[in-house]
Amino acid sequence: MNRLVIALFALATVASAAPLDNTTPIPILRQAQDGPNPDGSYSFNYETANGIQAQEEGYQENAGTPEEANSVRGGYSYTGPDGIPISVTYVAGKNGFEPKGDHFPTPPPIPEEILQALAYIAAHPEENDIDAPGSNQQQRY
Repeated sequence: MNRLVIALFALATVASAAPLDNTTPIPILRQAQDGPNPDGSYSFNYETANGIQAQEEGYQENAGTPEEANSVRGGYSYTGPDGIPISVTYVAGKNGFEPKGDHFPTPPPIPEEILQALAYIAAHPEENDIDAPGSNQQQRY
C-alpha cells in the first residue's frame, strides 16, 4: 500500500508540473516493469515524448523480522514551465519520504561564530555538566 501511495505521489507531482493539453496524446517512448515479485520487490521505468522520465524500485528490508519495512528508491525528471529541467531522486522507507533535487531550497550556511561555539562546547563537556565538581551552576527541579 505504501509503495502505491509513493508511486502515485511521484506521478501526481510529475503530472502537475507539466502543462496539460488534452487534445494531443503524449507517446510513451520506453516503458518497463518487473514485479511485483514473491519477495515483494518490484521496479518500473518509463520515458515519454515530452521529456518526462521516471524510475523506481521497491523491496522489503529485514523481511520476517520486527524491523521489517518497505523501502523505495527512485527518481523522476521533466522540464518545468519556465524551460528549466527539474530532476528529483528519492528514497522512502522507515525514515519517511526523503526527496533530493537541486531546485529545492537550501538553508543558509551556519555562521562561523556558531561553528566555533559548538566546537568549544564539544571540546569542553565538563563545563556543561551542572553536577561537575566546582560547577557554580545549581540544579533546578
